[in-house]
Amino acid sequence: MNLKENDLFAQHPRSWQDNRYVYAVISRRSGGLSVGVELNPDKVCNFDCVYCCVDRTVPAMVRQVDLEVLADELDRMLGLVASGEIYGVEPLDKTPLPLRRLNDVAFSGSGEPTSCAKFGEACRVAAELLAKHKLTGAKIVVITNGTLLNRPGVVRAMEYLDGHNGEVWAKLDAGTEEYYGLVERTRVPFRRVIENIAGAGRVRPIVIQSLFMKLRGTPPTEAEIEAYVGRLRELMEKGCRIKLVQVYTVARKPAEGFVTTVEECFLEGIAGKVRGLGVAAEVYA
Repeated sequence: MNLKENDLFAQHPRSWQDNRYVYAVISRRSGGLSVGVELNPDKVCNFDCVYCCVDRTVPAMVRQVDLEVLADELDRMLGLVASGEIYGVEPLDKTPLPLRRLNDVAFSGSGEPTSCAKFGEACRVAAELLAKHKLTGAKIVVITNGTLLNRPGVVRAMEYLDGHNGEVWAKLDAGTEEYYGLVERTRVPFRRVIENIAGAGRVRPIVIQSLFMKLRGTPPTEAEIEAYVGRLRELMEKGCRIKLVQVYTVARKPAEGFVTTVEECFLEGIAGKVRGLGVAAEVYA
């Protein structure tokens, strides 16, 4: 990976010109262009992750999702993608040719996207607009902490996406309840997250996202890593189909100054343990 690509990956603004909800980034995990859809403009989330890069010291300018405005913004953005004009706009004009491909429309942003009351409607809008612009090869990715995957409305939305190239990217950053509480800082029980991920993965193959970091200079212990691998094994035993585990570290400035990156060799060690389970793993340092 060259310096130019690293610079692009480090830029992950959730704003685009005058848009309220739709933005575009070059994503290291997507390996190309990702069009983001912000369903939590109020910056409210049921997790308070120590590594989150959302700046909550700045008040939210928009607090509600206006689906008509969102659809209009996404329509115009996908039009730029389909025509290639998007690569004439800074900073995407610096995108290397191999990365000039639309990988996905991603529901990600400043909170948990499945908590949005209009999540299901937004999924349909994304699928319809990808079809309109003949971009149906792109995925519709739901980046989720897994806490609400059991909600009936979310279940129905995910069933719809199963027929429209949808994909679940579920967060799993811990192996023990103690470390989960330390990193995610939430009242949602760890067991609920595990059960919800397992349930989603029984229905369709899913991607697991796992971020590892140093807290005050100290990486996760070997016992914690073994517990994490044990959680993956447990998910598989429950019938969860894991198509890929993304093993990565912080790429942008986190909310907490005591959070720093771990070395690539540390991530490779974890990925090796994941592959030992018979699961594909990719490392992003």
